[in-house]
Amino acid sequence: MLPALIGFVGLVILWQVIVVVGDYEAALLPPPINVAKALVALFAEGVIWEHIQISLFRFVSGYISAVIAAIILGLILGRMVRLWSVIDPIVQVLRPVSPIAWSPFIVLWFGIGNMPAIVIIFIAAFFPVLLSTVSAVRKVDQVYLRVAANFELTKAQLLLKVVFPAAFPMIANGLHMAIGTAWIFLVAGEMVGAQSGLGYLIVDSRNSLSLDVVLAAIILIGLLGLLLDKGIRYFESWVAKIWGGKTA
Repeated sequence: MLPALIGFVGLVILWQVIVVVGDYEAALLPPPINVAKALVALFAEGVIWEHIQISLFRFVSGYISAVIAAIILGLILGRMVRLWSVIDPIVQVLRPVSPIAWSPFIVLWFGIGNMPAIVIIFIAAFFPVLLSTVSAVRKVDQVYLRVAANFELTKAQLLLKVVFPAAFPMIANGLHMAIGTAWIFLVAGEMVGAQSGLGYLIVDSRNSLSLDVVLAAIILIGLLGLLLDKGIRYFESWVAKIWGGKTA
């Protein structure tokens, strides 16, 4: 806790030094005190709570649906080597494409509002979890599979009771990658077709040249991202305790 506090304090001091040494006007680079006042004002007015809630709703909807879909597909495709050899090249072509590149189609198909941001978050989170799940399934110790065969487990029981718990430590790496990527694209998604959320707040504040509010929103996005990362780590530890293992 103390090292993190020292790091944040050092960052604020460096920020203030850059403002003073560079002789930047507040309109170009707001000093920390101006941004702190903007944060206090946003919370005092209650405006920021609505933006935070809608952003978290969009993020959770897109991320959870992507994780569920990617894990289910990954468990199946990881066991079907020949089918994955056909699908893998397609995934490798689609994976590097930024979700924002799909935004013209997403807006046309889903309109404006929550859905464009949710779909963009889904795309951003889906591929890291899918690839980590497939890789994890293919690396499951063969001893576990032989034991499962001796107990004559069905394919569904094999995936749920043997493969998934054994693969989860590697899947957790994909969950970490996905949560960071999806949170980054949340802001971009809210800049596309949304009229609320933290991403929209940044665009709206930029248009009104309120850069102190822009930086305040950026800081909030960073802090919320940190909390989400801590939350997924806690979830992994909880699952590891249940299954008696440890995450990677």
